[in-house]
Amino acid sequence: MKRPWQITCIAFIGLAVFWMVISFQYSYHDRLGPGPGFFPFWLSLIIGGLSLSLLVQISRGKGVVETSGTILPPDRAAGIRIIMIIVSLLVGLAILEPLGFRITLLLFLFFLTWGLGARNWWVTLIFAIIGSFGVFHVFYYWLKVPLPIGIFGI
Repeated sequence: MKRPWQITCIAFIGLAVFWMVISFQYSYHDRLGPGPGFFPFWLSLIIGGLSLSLLVQISRGKGVVETSGTILPPDRAAGIRIIMIIVSLLVGLAILEPLGFRITLLLFLFFLTWGLGARNWWVTLIFAIIGSFGVFHVFYYWLKVPLPIGIFGI
């Protein structure tokens, strides 16, 4: 069980190095503060460092719990939740351009939280409205990130 963990750690270290090399292509800072290369640089450094420390722990034998050698599939409820999340993401991706960011995120947040177990539909609806319209307002108006508006103009 040690070898898959080591391979995964090495893969994440390689991915972190790749991200760091790519982050050098962007400026680290600009006139307003952190530039487009700031966060990728630090995230790649953090991911690489954590992966390296996990690799060292696993190689020394301190960090892997030995199992019987079989990987159990998730129980039925967990499997349904995993499938629900993946389907929700794919449907959200498909309707993002036609319906726009706000409506898509509203539907995504409402149905996913409802499907994952939230039973108070008022709280779920308020969360979905604040989440979708609030996130859109922050990114579109304050951060000037172009987001799809959709056919309804909402």
